[in-house]
Amino acid sequence: MEYLPIFFQIKNRPCLVVGGGSIAARKVALLRKAQADVTVVSPMLCDELKKLKDDGSIQFHEREFQDHDLDNCVLVIAATDQRRVNQHVSELAKQLRLPVNVVDNPGLCSYIMPSIIDRSPIVIAVSTGGSSPVLARLIRTKLEGSIPAAYGRLGKLVEGFRDKVKAAFPDVESRRGFWEKILEGRVAELVFSGHEKEAEQMLQTAITEQSVNPNIPGEVFLVGAGPGDPDLLTFRALRLMQRADVVVYDRLVSPAIMEMVRRDAEIVYVGKERDKHTMQQENINQLLVRLAKEGKRVLRLKGGDPFIFGRGGEEIELLAQEGIAFQVVPGITAANGCSAYAGIPLTHRDYAQSCVFVTGHLKDGSVDLNWKALAHPNQTVVFYMGLHGAPTLCKEMVAHGLPATTPVALVEQGTTPQQRVLIATLGTLLDVIKNEDIKPPTLIIVGEVVSLHDKLKWVEEHHADDVDGVFAYKDE
Repeated sequence: MEYLPIFFQIKNRPCLVVGGGSIAARKVALLRKAQADVTVVSPMLCDELKKLKDDGSIQFHEREFQDHDLDNCVLVIAATDQRRVNQHVSELAKQLRLPVNVVDNPGLCSYIMPSIIDRSPIVIAVSTGGSSPVLARLIRTKLEGSIPAAYGRLGKLVEGFRDKVKAAFPDVESRRGFWEKILEGRVAELVFSGHEKEAEQMLQTAITEQSVNPNIPGEVFLVGAGPGDPDLLTFRALRLMQRADVVVYDRLVSPAIMEMVRRDAEIVYVGKERDKHTMQQENINQLLVRLAKEGKRVLRLKGGDPFIFGRGGEEIELLAQEGIAFQVVPGITAANGCSAYAGIPLTHRDYAQSCVFVTGHLKDGSVDLNWKALAHPNQTVVFYMGLHGAPTLCKEMVAHGLPATTPVALVEQGTTPQQRVLIATLGTLLDVIKNEDIKPPTLIIVGEVVSLHDKLKWVEEHHADDVDGVFAYKDE
């Protein structure tokens, strides 16, 4: 390890920046964020620093650097475009044993500035020891995506309760166990969802009750897993997938997404195919209730979005009735994901001014839709679970006014490496389904927007065996 990672307290303490350009301005912004008293020495200032000088946010000496500028400083940054000046500042600061950073010159630094993920009071620093600032920024970007901004609010809440928890739990181990439950439980989720007052009240109640009854009630996370590509998961979905004690998942949740759930979680498969249900819906509802009442954090993972033909409403009805805490995390529904990956916009000013999502069969297996409302020329209709009812679909859409030449797209296993997009018309759809051996899950898109597929498709489709199970993307 070339550098010791430390966090330096500079609040209300004098710090010096030598230089007045845009790079110096970025360093000044960091120092001010840490509430330092900043002085800038430079013959000139960029517009950003001029504004800070004018409103009294920084002190400014309009001249070249002088040795006495280091008097009483606790930290120095040299950010000029003159190597001689930067080197002189570095040497003098080191003689005075002052921490000094020279921008883009690690050899002249006694400390370096890391890439920062700021979730104050939580701050994460990433450094490559000056060897590759670009790599540090790339790593920071990845961390930014996995650490919600709400963690800062959670940190502030915890900070305000530290003394109370210490008084209630004098034993170090009991305090650690308490905080683990709180930070991975309902209190944290309330903060993340913007209900901070409720979180504060629940934390106060937990402090009072936990020493007597350490059990925390269970909760259900109803999470949309999207159409298949794990990159389409939301941040909240991924976070809850890592927190669950039990995962109850459907057939349409892709293996790649299941790889991202917590490794030691109990896994329960409740997948449903047509006429073949691993577990009836009523039993799934009861299962969620039972697991939550056992104090477990239950992840109900559903393909697409749980509230769009996902029966999510049926499941949380019983949870609400039983007084069980739950939250719903939307997912990208199949219509959005599959159409986007197929290069088919669902609406377009020249082709379709409205879009309708319908399910291809009812609870009893029949197909009974308002065909008159669906068969409009300037409308896109997306049929979920429509393969079985395709004969009725073609017959009724034509019978109610759409030409047999109306374009139709079949998107099989959309957004996954096995995606196939086949183009037909209402007149040829049944032959394509038969000849191409189309299998569920397949989305059927009907409308003139389908004609844009050849022009707008951006995903090159390959067999998974040909490309190791990954997509190739067009660069045209």
